[in-house]
Amino acid sequence: QVQLVESGGGLVQAGGSLRLSCAASTRAFSTYAMGWFRQAPGKEREFVAVINWSGGSTVYADFVKGRFTISRDNTKNTVYLQMNSLKLEDTAVYYCAANPVLSRSPGAFGSWGQGTQVTVSS
Repeated sequence: QVQLVESGGGLVQAGGSLRLSCAASTRAFSTYAMGWFRQAPGKEREFVAVINWSGGSTVYADFVKGRFTISRDNTKNTVYLQMNSLKLEDTAVYYCAANPVLSRSPGAFGSWGQGTQVTVSS
C-alpha cells in the first residue's frame, strides 16, 4: 500500500489554471504507474490521466486532451496534473492513485489519496 497526499486544489475562474500535486510515501515510487481520477457530486469516479513509471507514456481522457498535462518527478516521489483552460464541468474532487501497471480503470488501482477539491466558477 502506498500513501498518497494530494494538494493544489482550490477555487478558480473558468479559463484559469491549477496545478495539482500528489506526493507518495514509498521508495518504490518510480516503479508505479500513477493516475488522476475525479468525482463530481452524484457521479461516478472517472479517469482523467495516467502516466507510466518512467513518464514516457501518458494516456488522457478525451475531455481533457489539450488542456491537462500529467507529469512526474521520480526524484521527488511526486506526480502532477497541470490543468489549463478549466471549465465549469471540471469541478470535482480529484484523486491520485498508484498501480504497478498502466490502466484507465479505477478498480485496477490499489492505493488512493484522500482527494483535493477543484471548484471552477463562472
